[in-house]
Amino acid sequence: MRVLVATCAGERTDPDGPLLLEALAAEGLEARLAVWDDPTETWDDALVVIRSTWDYPARPEAFLAWAKGVPRLLNPYPVVAYSSDKHYLLDLARRAVPVVESHVVEVDDTPVLPEGDLVVKPVVGVGSIDAARYRAGEREAALAHVARLTRAGRAALVQPYVASVDVEGETAVVLVDGEVTHLMRKGAMLNTDERRRSAHFRLEQMSLAARDAALEGLARDVLAAVADLSEEPLLYARVDLVRTEVGWAVLELELVEPSLFLGFHPPAARRLAAAVRARL
Repeated sequence: MRVLVATCAGERTDPDGPLLLEALAAEGLEARLAVWDDPTETWDDALVVIRSTWDYPARPEAFLAWAKGVPRLLNPYPVVAYSSDKHYLLDLARRAVPVVESHVVEVDDTPVLPEGDLVVKPVVGVGSIDAARYRAGEREAALAHVARLTRAGRAALVQPYVASVDVEGETAVVLVDGEVTHLMRKGAMLNTDERRRSAHFRLEQMSLAARDAALEGLARDVLAAVADLSEEPLLYARVDLVRTEVGWAVLELELVEPSLFLGFHPPAARRLAAAVRARL
């Protein structure tokens, strides 16, 4: 069986891609990049690993239809459908997972914003695209941002801005086959104009973090809380955590196309390739 690593058209800036392909080749696997919406591509005889499909927020229905039609998909379709829409944060809270306070403004809702500094982002989105931070005195601008999203038919996610991010950033826990490979520290992104958040800038904000048993345990607990989504351990996951006033909480649960920062910890690429091979 071939291995296809799903990406998007023109996407050549994913630093994880070459490292994963090299590691797959070292496992003796025939693997290459494949554009998820390429009408000439065939998927039926391949094991498909979703990686840098970063254009799907523009066409989420088409992306989910494609994912549902792939016979052998990693992570599997129910996980993709769940994690590609940040409504999952509300579900995690119902499952007793500590999450950053989250309010979804549906397309037809009248928005009610929390007090203080806050963040507005699309419910279906990647990275920090279309996301912005607003100070307490910028409520009109925040409401205008929400309105832009909903007028375009996109639900909006509104969260209080977590002040600790300005000092210690976010901590991303990367897991392969349910086991932690490494932790990353991500500096504050939303203190910079969106036009400056290039791929290079994002990498500058990243650094390898020290292992932390408590955070790793929390990340495993988060995956355990959604274990019903998949019959087998997830091929990969990234749990983004921030320190709030009442303890660590999930900011995002990335199970579809997260950067895994393999270049910061090369053994993770080898472990990921071995996990792909095991699934064959």
